[in-house]
Amino acid sequence: MPTVTWGVVQGRKEKLVSRVIISDYLKTIGIIPDELEEFELPSTVEVMCERVEFLQKIGLTVDDMNEYPLMLGCSVRKNIIPVLTYLEKIGLQRSKLGEFIKIYPQCLHNSVVVELVPVIKFLRGLDVEKQDIGYVLMKYPELLGFKLEGTMSTSVAYLVSIGVNPRDVGPMVTQYPYFLGMRVGTTIKPLVDYLVSLGLPKKILARMLEKRAYLLGYDLEETVKPNVNCLLSFGLRKDTLPSVITQFPQILGLPLKAKLSSQQYFFNLKLKIDPDGFARVIEKMPQIVSLHQHVLMKPVEFLVGRGFSTADVAKMIVKCPQLVALQVGLMKISYYFFKSDMGRPMEELLDFPDYFTYSLESRIKPRYQRLQNKGIRCSLGWFLNCSDQRFEERLYGDYIEPESSGPSFCMGGKLELPGNEIVSEEEDDSEDETLYRRTVSL
Repeated sequence: MPTVTWGVVQGRKEKLVSRVIISDYLKTIGIIPDELEEFELPSTVEVMCERVEFLQKIGLTVDDMNEYPLMLGCSVRKNIIPVLTYLEKIGLQRSKLGEFIKIYPQCLHNSVVVELVPVIKFLRGLDVEKQDIGYVLMKYPELLGFKLEGTMSTSVAYLVSIGVNPRDVGPMVTQYPYFLGMRVGTTIKPLVDYLVSLGLPKKILARMLEKRAYLLGYDLEETVKPNVNCLLSFGLRKDTLPSVITQFPQILGLPLKAKLSSQQYFFNLKLKIDPDGFARVIEKMPQIVSLHQHVLMKPVEFLVGRGFSTADVAKMIVKCPQLVALQVGLMKISYYFFKSDMGRPMEELLDFPDYFTYSLESRIKPRYQRLQNKGIRCSLGWFLNCSDQRFEERLYGDYIEPESSGPSFCMGGKLELPGNEIVSEEEDDSEDETLYRRTVSL
C-alpha cells in the first residue's frame, strides 16, 4: 500500500527511486548514507537538501554529519527547530547550539514535551539555578537522554542517604553533573565504602563531596587505591590518611607516585630532610606534593639568610610545613617585629616556627601588647596557638596552663580535640560543620 510522507503520496517504486536519488545526492557532498538504509527518508531530494543546509547553517560540517548520519532523518520543522528553540529557551546560547548538537546529536530525535521538559524540571527540582541549566547541559549533554526514574534519581538518593545536604545537590550538579549518570552499585558506593574504610567519617565525606563533587569521578581501582597505597609506601602512617584526604582531597586523583618521588628527592637534596621527615611533612600538609620547587625555596632562603642553619630550617619545616607556602614579604615583617619589638631569642622561632603563620596585625601584635600590659612572660605557642576565648581565659587565669598538642584525627571517624570532648557522628549539623572546619584547618 502507498504511504503518505511529507504530503506526497508515494508507491513502493517511487520510494525506491527517491531513496536512490537522495543517496546519490548525499554521496556527492561527501556524506556516506549507509546507516540510513533502515531509516525513513524524505520524499524528495529538495527536502534532504534543506536539512543539510540547515545543519550547516548552525555550524555542523559534513564530517559531523558523517559522525552521526541519523540526524539527517530528522525533519527540520518537526524535530530540529522545536528542539533548538527549546534549548535556547532554557539557557543555551544560540552561537553554542551547533557545538551542542555535535556533542549530542541524539537529542534531535527527542520529543520536547515528553522527553526534554521532564529532565529540565528534574534539574530545577534539584535546586540547579535556572541560569545554570544551559551551562550544565553544555558540560554534560547526555543528561537529556536519561530516564528520570533510573540512574539520576538513584545517585541523588544515595548521596543524600550518606549525609549530603539536599540543598547542596544543585550546586554539586552545576559543578560536576557527570555523577548523575553514574551507577550507585558499581561506581559511587564502592568509592564511598572504600574511603570510609580508611577511617573517613561519612559526614566528613559528605561535606567534601558537597564542595568537590568531582571526587566522584576518580576511578577507584585505577587511581584512588593505587594513590592510597603510594602514600603508605612513602612512609605515611595509615591513621593519618583521613586527615590527609580531608585536607587535600585532590591527592586521590593526582599522578601521585611521580609527584611524591620528585618532591622527596628535592626535600632530601635541597632541604636535607630525610624520607621519614618528608612523610611527616606530607601528613601535616599534603598540598606540598603540588607546590613548585622554586616556590618552596623562597621561604627557606629567607630563613637561612636570617642566620638559621640548614639543619635548623629542616627541623622547622618538619614541625610546621606551612612555612614553605608563606609569602616572604609577610615573613620579613613578622620577623622584624619579633626581633625589634619583642626582642626574643632566635631559639624560640626554632621551637615554634608556627609563629610565621599567624597574622601580625590581627593576632601577634594585639595579644603581645596585652601580655606586656599585664607583665606576663610566656612562650610564643602559649599566647598564639589558641582561640580568642581561650586566650582570654589564659590571660585572666591565676596560672599558666601547660601547652598541649594540636588536634588529632583518629581512626574510626572521630576528631579528638585537646580540652574538648570527642565529637561524634551522632551530633547535630552545626557541630558537623565545626568538625569539618577544624579538620580542614589541620
